[in-house]
Amino acid sequence: MEQLAYNDLTADRQTVAAVQALAPSLGVELSPVDVRDAPEIERAVTAFARSGKGGMIVTASALATRHRELIIALAARYKLPAIYAGHWFVTDGGLLSYGPDYVAQLRQAAGYVDRVLRGEKPADLPVQSATKYETVINLKTAKALGLDVPAPLLARADVVIE
Repeated sequence: MEQLAYNDLTADRQTVAAVQALAPSLGVELSPVDVRDAPEIERAVTAFARSGKGGMIVTASALATRHRELIIALAARYKLPAIYAGHWFVTDGGLLSYGPDYVAQLRQAAGYVDRVLRGEKPADLPVQSATKYETVINLKTAKALGLDVPAPLLARADVVIE
């Protein structure tokens, strides 16, 4: 059974619930990793890498973003494939990201600001969530990890870094 580690402490709870619900059907065992700082990240990833074949899911959090260079370097050092919530991880050398298109979210927020400035009450506006998601793949990282990215995944990617 494949193993996936993910940062459970600061993770978006909806993402964690979705991954936990899907994991058994994929034959994947999840290993939550609670970390609070860089030394804990290093110890946790090192211990996880020693446990055998697996990969990482790095969820959206301020901690992960703050320490992204370390996380990306550790994934490379231990040849761990990792999926990230934000495209900036992939542009910095991570393997793959799938997450909301943040530019689209900012446009959506600007529409809300416009509505409020035109007199609508914020309490009357509906709650909205992301409507556009993007997949970003770094082929240089895939090659360094010895991975072949399937053609259908490449075809569906919004951005491919070569």
